[in-house]
Amino acid sequence: MLERLKLNTELPISRQTVINIILSSTWIKSDIQMVLKPFDLSLEQFNVLRILKGQKGNPLNLQDIQERMVNKMSNTTRLIDKLIKKGFVKRNQCEANRRKIEIYITEEGINILKTINPLIDQAEETITSNLSETDLHELNILLLKLKQKQQ
Repeated sequence: MLERLKLNTELPISRQTVINIILSSTWIKSDIQMVLKPFDLSLEQFNVLRILKGQKGNPLNLQDIQERMVNKMSNTTRLIDKLIKKGFVKRNQCEANRRKIEIYITEEGINILKTINPLIDQAEETITSNLSETDLHELNILLLKLKQKQQ
């Protein structure tokens, strides 16, 4: 890592770890975005589609979608608007509470996921191919442990 950052001195292990996590995150996002690019979908839009598909036809409101998103910094309303324009989701006003907006995935949204999901699965396998099953379990445990410190 020192060569990549063009450093002559050793960094504290905590800084090396944080830098490695950030670099790995950037690399992983880039690989996944390359899979999504031909479908004109961002990582966040793909995440919204997967969240809605997981509802099995039941709607979600904007707040529920936002809470379930991997990247909480996203402008959910803007993401939903883009997905509506692409025909992948629809928005309905709740009959019982007119202030409540319900978001559904469309058949077209489900179909695009059927096409993309195997490609994402393959990308994830490629990204993690240098790690054994045991390594992957251990890495997940360590990352969860790291996150617990922040909560």
